[in-house]
Order: sequence, then structure tokens, then C-alpha cells
Amino acid sequence: MHLQPDALNSFFKTTEIRNIAIEPLTGDASARKYFRLRSPDMSWVLCFDAEYLNHTAEQYPFLDIQHLLSSCGIPVPRIIGCDKKQGFILLEDCGDILLQDALKREDTDRSSLYRNVVDIMTSLQSVRGKSTEMPFDRAFDEEKLMFEFTFFLDNASLYETHGFSEKETLILKNEFHRITQHLVKPEHFVLNHRDYHSRNILVTPSGPVIIDFQDARLGLPQYDAVSLLRDSYVTLDETFVYQMQQYHYLQLRENGLTAMSFDEYLRLFDLMAFQRNVKALGTFFNQACSLGKQEFRQYIAPTLAYLPGYMARQTELRESGAIILNVLHQPTP
Repeated sequence: MHLQPDALNSFFKTTEIRNIAIEPLTGDASARKYFRLRSPDMSWVLCFDAEYLNHTAEQYPFLDIQHLLSSCGIPVPRIIGCDKKQGFILLEDCGDILLQDALKREDTDRSSLYRNVVDIMTSLQSVRGKSTEMPFDRAFDEEKLMFEFTFFLDNASLYETHGFSEKETLILKNEFHRITQHLVKPEHFVLNHRDYHSRNILVTPSGPVIIDFQDARLGLPQYDAVSLLRDSYVTLDETFVYQMQQYHYLQLRENGLTAMSFDEYLRLFDLMAFQRNVKALGTFFNQACSLGKQEFRQYIAPTLAYLPGYMARQTELRESGAIILNVLHQPTP
């Protein structure tokens, strides 16, 4: 998408536009388009979202959830202005240093940074609201979790020519359904960002800032923890993962967000991680093979590499995990 200067008329005066440089930004797996706008002494991020442009309802997820999170002290980019007729949202520029990038720096205190990020995650999970209002009217229920599992099955054949046989597909669907039933526990549900990984967390001088939050919904507190600690983009060592699991669990307990034991937390963490990683594989297959974004291929192997650990610890995952690893040519434990 090429952005013409006159598209900025809703936000700036004509004399100001003359001094603004427009720089396209590389997006992730999103259909939204982003641009950095630079003046001699200021910068902003402009988002184009066709969904916003065509949205007919009074509520629009990104704006409503940004307002909710911001009002609860969750660090998210500030909204400068909106132009619904053109599908534009002008945002505060929080830089472009992702958590993924910050971890490559020698001077990064990984433990301190992750604890900060877990604190923000727990604060988000503490947010409450009416069950009839967005995002509390959306949840990782059986329908949503099975939709994500099915998305993986539908896109696996794009990556592996032969895909799964009819028998394997039937077994996987049955196993996925069983796994899903373990994960639908509304009594434990909290608000989740839904995509809380290292490419949706910006690291700024004043601390982490959360982006891409418009799909927030209720689910197990492990969902966001899995996204962060079993990240397809950053592989953390097992000792550190366990330390962060302990830290998150204690934060949940201290904030009155869970009554489950730590053993149950870990069991559901593995089951949730399996579901989350399988869904991510479907996304990577789709992005690389259907949409031609070949950069996503590099994240397939690290994501598959998580599965044997879950299978070793949780018997419920062994049959489906073995089929997936066999068809996708990965060693089974």
C-alpha cells in the first residue's frame, strides 16, 4: 500500500504535512498496514485497517480495548486521532525495539525484563468487566479452540504435500476435542491479550509497551504465559521457563486470580502450550505457503521442537503429537 501525503489531512495541517516523511513499516502476520510518520521534531505511527474502514458496528475492538487497557494502567500506545472514512488510526510512536530484539543485546537483564513483562501480563489478567461487553463477551471456548486446531489441519497440507490421511485426521480431530475439553474451565478464566509474544511487546526507555491487543478474550491464565514462554520467535532455556512459570503462578495467587495448585498450573500450561503451538504452526503454514511470506518458514522447526517435551510430560498429548511429528518429519520422543 502506497500512502499519499493528502491522506494525512485529517491529522495535520497542509503546512505540517510538507515536513512529514512517510516510512512503511514491516508488519507481522497481520492484514493491517503500518507507517511511521516523521517530522523534524516528532514521530507517529499510522495504522491502516480495512476492518476499521468497513466496520459498521458502533464498537471497534482495537479502539475499545485500547481504551479499556489504558484506563487500567496497562502500557499501550496512546491514540492521537482517528479517520474512520479512510480506515486510519494515528498512534503514539513507541519505537521499534521488540522484546525479540532486546534479548539479543548483551546489556539486557533478561530476568528483570521478563519479570516486568509478566507483571504487565498479570495486571492485564486482573482487568474485569461486564460479561455482555467486549472483550469479556469473547472466550477461548470449545468452538474457538477447535477452530484453531482445524485451522492447523486445513493448512498442514500446504506445508507437507501429502498432509494427514483420513484416518490420521479423524484421530487428530478426536484427540484435539479431548484436549480442548481439558482447557475449557470458565471458573479459571481471566482476560488474555491472546498473542502475548516477543513480537508484540515493545521495549522502550520507560518500560515494555504492549501492541496488537485487539483480539483480547477470556481464557486460562496460562494462555498468555504460554505465548510468552513457549514463543515461536524466541526459545528460552528450560530452567528460565520454570522460574518464570513459578513467578507467574505466585503473581496469580497474590492477586487472587487462581485457586489451582502449581502442579495443575503446570499440567494445564503444557496442554495449553500444545494447543497454542499447533495453532501457530497453522498460521506459519498459511503465511509461508499460501500468502508467500517465506520469512515465516524459519519459525516452524522451533515450534515443532516444543512438542516432544509436552508429550513426555502429559500422556494426553502423546498420540496426537506423534502423528503431527511423523507427518511433518520431525523426530518423536
